[in-house]
Amino acid sequence: MFAWQNTPMTGLHLLGIIIGAIIVLLLVLITVMYEILAQRKFIGWIQRRIGPNRVGPWGLLQTAADVLKLLIKEDVIPAKADRAMFSIAPIIAFVPAFMVLALVPYTMNHVFTAGMNVGVLFYIALSSVSIIGFVLGGWASNNKYSLVGGMRSAAQMISYEIPMGMSILGVVMIAGSMNITTIVADQSHSQFGWYIIPQIIGFIVFLIAGIAELNWTPFDLPEAESELVAGYFTEYSGFRFAFYMLSEYVYLFAFAALATSLFLGGWNGPILPGWLWFAIKSALIVLLLFWVQATMPRMRGDQLMSFAWKVLIPVSLFNILLTGLLSLFV
Repeated sequence: MFAWQNTPMTGLHLLGIIIGAIIVLLLVLITVMYEILAQRKFIGWIQRRIGPNRVGPWGLLQTAADVLKLLIKEDVIPAKADRAMFSIAPIIAFVPAFMVLALVPYTMNHVFTAGMNVGVLFYIALSSVSIIGFVLGGWASNNKYSLVGGMRSAAQMISYEIPMGMSILGVVMIAGSMNITTIVADQSHSQFGWYIIPQIIGFIVFLIAGIAELNWTPFDLPEAESELVAGYFTEYSGFRFAFYMLSEYVYLFAFAALATSLFLGGWNGPILPGWLWFAIKSALIVLLLFWVQATMPRMRGDQLMSFAWKVLIPVSLFNILLTGLLSLFV
């Protein structure tokens, strides 16, 4: 528990929280815009293509132009869709993605960070809420492709949340806390160093499960273009489509930030400022996911589900056992 958490809530504190939330939202929107540009450039480079290079110098304004196009496009709602559920589903998918960003400590001073004692658990709980937005969007669209995409997303995200949560347990056992700020701070003086060293198995499981949670290639069956057009958001257009895309890329950033905090020491590092170390580590994880997307083929649905239950869960249980033994004898 930090001293700042014991101060009483006043109108000034509330105003500070609102201003902080707005600043974080703007920073996230800018980050996501250039995250998408980096994805297109990086994958283009891997596949020997140029990538965006027309709008603005070196194509830097291409994503901004795409966002503007989505915002001014007509908002079409299918005639036989459930209008209320169709309209609210993208918001349900996006809001948890933005809320989890308040749990990640970007600097040692944990500016705009909640610092919850159950931060890890709360992150997992919030990420589960987005499943409702995906399933609801697929069902409310009254489209067979959307419905199949929504059901695939629910099955996939629920299945892979189990090994993802279990992979984090090893870190929690070593740190003795579920407070993400405490976990990062502990890595600066831990005898193990960054937790990726004693938790390399947990990190690999976390990375694979996170890719599946993000519906990212090679686990992108809910959005499989060759089978389902665009999956659960096939019928969406305009700013509602932008909400779904935004939630996907915000979760990508949040996942990289969480992995950095839990396994890579967060802001810890020599010479450079802590926030810059955090940004570098998170960017490397994001680039790793882009590399996986550019090189791996999509898995079959039966392979995807079997891999979660028959491989990742036993491996994560084995990692918990190893961590317990490590805690006893080291």
